[in-house]
Amino acid sequence: MAGDSRPKAYALLGPTASGKSRLAMDLAGKHALEIVSVDSAQVFRGMDVGTAKPPAAEQRAVPHHLIDLLDPTEAYSAGRFREDALRIVPEILGRKKIPLLVGGTMLYYRALSQGMDALPRAEPGLRAQIDARAARHGWPALHADLARVDPATAARLSPNDAQRVQRALEVWELTGKPIAEFQTRAKSELPFQLRAFAVVPEDRAELHRKIAERFDAILRAGLVEELKGLRQRFRLNADLPSMRCVGYRQAWAFLEGHCKQAELREAGIAATRQLAKRQLTWLRSLPDLEPAERLAAALKNA
Repeated sequence: MAGDSRPKAYALLGPTASGKSRLAMDLAGKHALEIVSVDSAQVFRGMDVGTAKPPAAEQRAVPHHLIDLLDPTEAYSAGRFREDALRIVPEILGRKKIPLLVGGTMLYYRALSQGMDALPRAEPGLRAQIDARAARHGWPALHADLARVDPATAARLSPNDAQRVQRALEVWELTGKPIAEFQTRAKSELPFQLRAFAVVPEDRAELHRKIAERFDAILRAGLVEELKGLRQRFRLNADLPSMRCVGYRQAWAFLEGHCKQAELREAGIAATRQLAKRQLTWLRSLPDLEPAERLAAALKNA
């Protein structure tokens, strides 16, 4: 923006399988970029195949950030992403490099660009209690509990949306108030300009074809075997945020004997399509996004 003296950072957003990671690497071959991942699954160590994490050679060739931060027994958040990005982007700028944020977790991008809701901090002990109740009674039962104390939030959540039901219950039990009362965005100016570009596939059938190809490649690369190894290394359960990621959730069901190999494939492709649909809905809600085709010219003039 004219008259803005802040240094510039860039973002490349898009749904899964839309080619944004490949475009980012192509651009990194022409510009002095460092990539900041905007991906809620790639933060987990050991989850490489199912998240289509950039290969080690790519990470050596172009610095990548916010990948492999946590064990899959841990949890990340939009708030922590914002804190990490606000630290890392100025560090990249200080090295005279161009920060390029790349990914499809639009909630994380919104947290950075628009600020955070004024929600109370997560309470691990209370979350563990809620998870234990869900393990005994199931998430639909906890959704019914939420409906009794916060009917407006319960009405817009699926009974099986474990992550959001858990958070809404946690906020109620911490404060005695519905979560909506805290969802007024606290915006503060970033220490850098952030110009965002989006890959928005126009041909939905072609995107679906790429999603199927991508999930087949993930299966061939050893998604099930990767999850077996993770279950041996860590004390995992199906309700952890890491195991609710698309692909891992379906592979978990397969390993538990709840579906066959062909059903795993179909369920994984269907879940990935649903993820892409949600990502595109997010993109339509975000302001000031430019077409990805303009990013190369923007970087050339950076």
